[in-house]
Order: sequence, then C-alpha cells, then structure tokens
Amino acid sequence: MRFRINHRTRYLYAGEASESFMEARLTPVSDGRQRLLARSFVTTPAGKVHGYTDYYGNAVESFAVAHRHGELVLESKSEVETLAWAAPAAALEISVSEARQIYRSERLALFEYLMPSQAIPMSVEVHRLANQFFKPGQGLGDTLLKLNHWIKTEFRYATGSTRIDTPVTEVLAQKAGVCQDFAQVMIAILRSAEIPARYVTGYIETETQKAAAESKKPALAALVGAAESHAWVEVCLPGGCWWPLDPTNDCVAGERHVKVAIGRDYLDSTPTRGVFKGTRTKKLEVSVTMLREKTPVVPAATAA
Repeated sequence: MRFRINHRTRYLYAGEASESFMEARLTPVSDGRQRLLARSFVTTPAGKVHGYTDYYGNAVESFAVAHRHGELVLESKSEVETLAWAAPAAALEISVSEARQIYRSERLALFEYLMPSQAIPMSVEVHRLANQFFKPGQGLGDTLLKLNHWIKTEFRYATGSTRIDTPVTEVLAQKAGVCQDFAQVMIAILRSAEIPARYVTGYIETETQKAAAESKKPALAALVGAAESHAWVEVCLPGGCWWPLDPTNDCVAGERHVKVAIGRDYLDSTPTRGVFKGTRTKKLEVSVTMLREKTPVVPAATAA
C-alpha cells in the first residue's frame, strides 16, 4: 500500500515568543516493512533545520527561530509504501521459558527494552499480570496474542481520560485510556515477564480514511487511532526479529500502520518537543491526514 501523510502542528502563543528551539521526530522509517519514497519538512517562520540520528536510530530534525513570532507551524509531508510481512513461525512457536533463556544470553544488547523506564515503571499489579500471562511452558507467540487481546477487551478507549504523563498504575486502575496508555501497559507487563519490548510512534489508516480512499464502506474490522498519531508495541522475538503488536486494535501491526520512531517509552519518541522564550502557549493544534493512493491498474499484455 502507498500513503501520503501530512502531519501539521501549530503552536499559538498568548502574545509573542522571542525565540523557539524545537526538535521533531516525524520522518517515517525505511526498513523491511515500509519504504520512505518522499519527504519534506517546513517550519513557519522559517528556521534552519539540522538533521541527526538519535540513540534509538530515529531521524530527528532540530531547528531554532531566533526572532519574535506569534505562532509556530511545523508541516511534515511524507509518501510511504508499506509491505506485507510475517514473523518467523519458529520464533513464535518457542516456549516462554526457552525464550527467556535466549533473552538472558543477549541481556546487554536488549538492556534498555528489558528495564523499567521513566514513563513505564514496575508495580505489584504489573508483576501479577506478568505471572498470570507468561507461564514457562506456553508458546511465546500465542501468549503475546492473548495479552494483546486482553488489553483490547479489558480496557476502554476513551479520549481525554488520561494525560500525556498518566502513569501505568493509574491506567490499570481505571481500565481506560488511549493508544499511548495501552502500549505502555503492555510494555510494562512484557518487561516484567523478561520479554524485551519497545514503544512505537507512527500513523494508522483509520476506517474513515480507508473509506475515503476506496469511496465505499470498509470491509475490514475498524481500526482505532488518535487523530494526531498512533502508538503500538514491538516485541523482540528470539532471533532478533521485532514483532509489531497493536493492543488498541487487537492485531498485528500491518500494512495500514506506518512506523515513525521507537524508544523505551513515549518520552523517547515524542513527535515534537522544545522550549521557547515568552508567554505561555495559548493553543496547540495537531492534525494528521493519511490518504491511501490508488494503485494504478496496468493493462495486461496482449499477444501480437
């Protein structure tokens, strides 16, 4: 599938900012599951953009606006092709206990994704759930899918029910949240079970977008995601393959997901962050459009 994605962020200040310093993680990755075909990034007012790759391999664009401005607009446009992909069957069939032995032998390489992080601490409830789901003799793949399904069925998707810094313990208690919360709950349980997992920020083609592209009612199960962006989980399978699971939609992330950044938690892969001098931010507006491009029909060759 091929998508055109426009991610627009607008900061409106209560007065004027004299300077702004920002960084953005808005560049879709190119890997074995997707290809970045085209990309542009523009700031208004214009700022000189510097690119670098962070510790987790994310493409980062940083810039400064060193004069007075009443608002700041960032616009990222991308064209991405997503590809069909499947995890190795042998890695999914291995038992939980065998997988743990492999992870322990690779603990140094996987250290960041096995340990608690600032936004994903451990708790008694998290450890209880890890013990409940991950029994030594069970198959790893089946157990991961059961956990993915449990989060979908036990938690209610409720916009506005959590904040950007709502802790995992609070989400577990209220059984409600958004994709960021569900991903971080799942990661907490996985890490407690000694299963390495990382947080993924990206985009998802929702049913409204899919119907608009096809001009008909969607035939697949409805996919839910935030209007601004989406979040899911990648689990490291034995052998080094990262398997993408979307607990918000109880599915394996596929061709309708576009991956942008990874990290230990949301804080490592925040789409935009920065500071400015001046009065407070009056309004923050974020909008994402993700449109599927129709694949051209190539006429069949005819015999001469």
